[in-house]
Amino acid sequence: MESHGPVDARARELARILWDHLVLADPLSKADVILALGCHDTRVAVHAARLWHEGRAPLLVVSGGRGKITSGWTETEARVFARVAREHGVPERALVLEETAANTGENITATRRLLDARGVEVRSGILVAKPYMTRRSLATARCQWAGVEWTVAAPEIGFDAYGDDERRFIELMVGDLQRMVVYADRGFQVPMPVPAAAWAAYEELVRLGYDRHVIR
Repeated sequence: MESHGPVDARARELARILWDHLVLADPLSKADVILALGCHDTRVAVHAARLWHEGRAPLLVVSGGRGKITSGWTETEARVFARVAREHGVPERALVLEETAANTGENITATRRLLDARGVEVRSGILVAKPYMTRRSLATARCQWAGVEWTVAAPEIGFDAYGDDERRFIELMVGDLQRMVVYADRGFQVPMPVPAAAWAAYEELVRLGYDRHVIR
């Protein structure tokens, strides 16, 4: 991964506060579909395959075209995720590829259109995302595909072990924390209040220059 410079102890401390708010781990039960949200982290696809093998849902949708981190990939996120899922034993009959989404909202809406067109009824679903994307993914799905009982899951990776490009990882979390507020205001997500401590950590990280993915 590309490096964007060193991260000091204060930035790491603030980032952990963001992580602690953004990461959700729902108790899971059986669902109609598992929806793996495409991204640069293929561990999401590995975890989605694991959930399929556990019998959590009969269908695994991998959704993603190219996003802000994967714009230079030669394949869509969905194709990469599908290949990983196949390598981990998910059969072709259980896989659905959605290859157009460029953001989390489109992961939800494009998958909804695709499954509607195929006549697949979805009453419950499991979102699989990067750990720090779980809360925002759930807020997005509850808004963009209301009426479905959504739960959310992620690879079981802690803050200290998450990324080898620590600065980019923090910058992405800063952007996601801001979107918890901005996108709820714009009607893209259901509101999920951000604790004062998490917002203060976000603001300090922005002042420290971790603002690459902040909406201007």
